[in-house]
Amino acid sequence: MITVDKQDAITLKLSQVMAASKKTELDFYLFVPGELGLGPDVIKENEIYYSSLHQKRTYFSDKTHLPLVHSRLAKRGIVSSAQYRVSLSLYAYQYVIALDKSIADLNSKAEKEQAIDEDSVDDVIDLALDILKRLRRSVPFDEGMKRYYANIDNYLSWYTEQKFLSLVAHLPREGDYKTVKLRLLTIAEKEIAHRKLNDYNSENVRKSATRMSNKMRLLRRLIEHPIVLKEESMSLGANLQRIVKGVATGFVMVFVTVTAIVARDYWGEITASFIIAMSFVYALREIFKDDLRDIMWRWIRKGRAKWRRKYFDPSTNKAVGQKLEWLEFTSLSKLPDRIQSIRKKRVAQREEQILHYRYEVEMATSRFLSGYEQTRENLYLNMRFLTRLMDKGSNKVYRLNNGQVVKDSVEKRHLLNLIAREVNEKGEATYYRWKLVMNRSKVVDVEPIPVADFKPKFLGTEKLNDAV
Repeated sequence: MITVDKQDAITLKLSQVMAASKKTELDFYLFVPGELGLGPDVIKENEIYYSSLHQKRTYFSDKTHLPLVHSRLAKRGIVSSAQYRVSLSLYAYQYVIALDKSIADLNSKAEKEQAIDEDSVDDVIDLALDILKRLRRSVPFDEGMKRYYANIDNYLSWYTEQKFLSLVAHLPREGDYKTVKLRLLTIAEKEIAHRKLNDYNSENVRKSATRMSNKMRLLRRLIEHPIVLKEESMSLGANLQRIVKGVATGFVMVFVTVTAIVARDYWGEITASFIIAMSFVYALREIFKDDLRDIMWRWIRKGRAKWRRKYFDPSTNKAVGQKLEWLEFTSLSKLPDRIQSIRKKRVAQREEQILHYRYEVEMATSRFLSGYEQTRENLYLNMRFLTRLMDKGSNKVYRLNNGQVVKDSVEKRHLLNLIAREVNEKGEATYYRWKLVMNRSKVVDVEPIPVADFKPKFLGTEKLNDAV
């Protein structure tokens, strides 16, 4: 399952839960309007990969109560301290992700001035309180585990308070939301009292919003540490590139040497004409040496993975998997028929620049900690490399209002398409599509689009109104 959301103003969050399988493949195709002028001459694939693409892979479990079971077992000394920490961190991490997604959806509706169902808000509140209640039922006896529990409880309490307050701030002033707002504020006050009662934070920390925020940022890292897989990343093909460079140089030098011998035999001795001819040959060598090397490199490199990541368990440091990655600019004609069918091969699409990111992951699930057979990966794509290409300013639109001409200022927006293909271990493919609306300062909207069943290609007249 793949989801795409806004992480912040100009960053997309692409999430995939890798089911209990050992191997999966994933392709992302980003269709960028041709008017932006994006291409390999503007920004290289390597620059996008290192500056705009960030990723994080964590343990994941759909057994939401497993950490609570481990907590009870920890009281009896049945499970180890390390396993308890991983379970509790995973429980907290999945709660934070779920709460963040739920509140973000409600806030997005409020920003779009859409009506918010009070029952939806009540459901979020009830689920959050139920999860916190279950967590606080199982306080371990061991001092080391208890301190870890206290840090987790401290962070979740603060995070819940912050998310509920942000929802209060986003709820429309129009409409009858007084009861919901009062309930949210009451819960926030109770969480503040809960932290104070348990003496989780000192008086100085409670008085300073900066110190409180920084402390919670450190506690968030504490939560993520046992469940975020360690990574080692390396660029592939360095030795192969040296070989290609040597072969290209050697080939050019053979040509220069043969030319020098032929010229020497022709003139018989070193003359001004011989010197001029050799200068011309050496000039050609400097011109074509790099071009020949680049042509050979692209030909040999075509289809090969560019990067490799190795994953390690954060607790045991054992290798648990690896990932091969590709990133390249491509054209519509080179895409698989299914992708072309989803995008619709029309006139406007021919001008689009397509950025293709692909990876293959293979995990050794037998080396995971007991109880965990899945991982979740978050890819963060910073869209700043695109916003730099967008024009400033806005357009002027005129309309009639009661017989008067009114001039409105309309911001310039661009529509991008994102298509994903997920292939599981059995070779079964699942396709997804989203429309991305952007302006120069932010990602305005992310809209999932249902993918229709595949239909064979047919010949016919292309229609401009099918362009988007």
